Amino acid sequence: MRKALFIGLNDYVQNPLTGCINDAKCMGKILEKNGDGSPNFDVVIKYDIKTSSELLSLISTFFSGKCETALLYFAGHGYFTNIGGYILSTDCIMGVSMNDILTLTNQSEITNKIIILDCCESGAIGIPIIGGSNITIGDGISILTACRKNEEAEEINGHGVFTNLLIEALKGGGADIGGYITPGSIYSYIDQALGAHSQRPVFKTNITSFTPLRSVKPQVHPDILREIIKYFPAPTDEYKLDPSYEDTNSITVEHEVIEPYANTLNVQIFKNLQKLQSVGLIVPVSEDYMYFAAMKSKSCKLTALGHHYWRLVNNNRF
Repeated sequence: MRKALFIGLNDYVQNPLTGCINDAKCMGKILEKNGDGSPNFDVVIKYDIKTSSELLSLISTFFSGKCETALLYFAGHGYFTNIGGYILSTDCIMGVSMNDILTLTNQSEITNKIIILDCCESGAIGIPIIGGSNITIGDGISILTACRKNEEAEEINGHGVFTNLLIEALKGGGADIGGYITPGSIYSYIDQALGAHSQRPVFKTNITSFTPLRSVKPQVHPDILREIIKYFPAPTDEYKLDPSYEDTNSITVEHEVIEPYANTLNVQIFKNLQKLQSVGLIVPVSEDYMYFAAMKSKSCKLTALGHHYWRLVNNNRF
């Protein structure tokens, strides 16, 4: 079971916000299903939490019990003092300690736990407080925050800047070749999108493997990707090409052709190799384009990224 709690608070008694409810609803909608429409997270959205005790109780209950994955998202006001970071309920009284949230997460029996905070000074979560007890990030926990400690999280056009990029990453911008979107790939996407002088996202984790938050249509069909170990029995091997791999090299096409003519089986293999090239897994040898590698009877080989996916396929991990 995978569950998610999305909290978006706008109606603060001081300094009300405009985009947080919208962000929580958009996040809930996109994570409720994968790109192919299959069920993903069991979603709950809350946007009317007036007191810190209500907010703390909601988060505590969420991290209780057992399940495979739990994702907590908060958009609202946050602040940092010499006694730690806090997220605020709409009454603006004290708030809930970010490190108390981390403690609840550490104590949870849920296997994979993800915390996403889109609020000012959200990078304070997990930072030791001078004179206080140190807090660690326990097993199976990943944390994404909109900004560092002592930074503001900006809103623009009805969305948080961080969540707007987060949504784009979840739509597919943060997907790997197989179409899987993880906290690490989301962070990479957002980090690259924000300029050097913008708010800086923070990523903290203590995991042995990433759990995908969502899947979308893969850039290359898994069946084609799994052929990589057949085309390249060893990752250092080259795949020998010749003109029979190019489908336009046929007597049915009005242009100069050379032997051996296009072969149906080889043409399909070549199309698969071109798809693998399009996502950076292979390159032609001694030629700029796969077409010329085939027509001149050259070869192709795996890139460094291709080596990585070759190992994944060879170890039955893809």
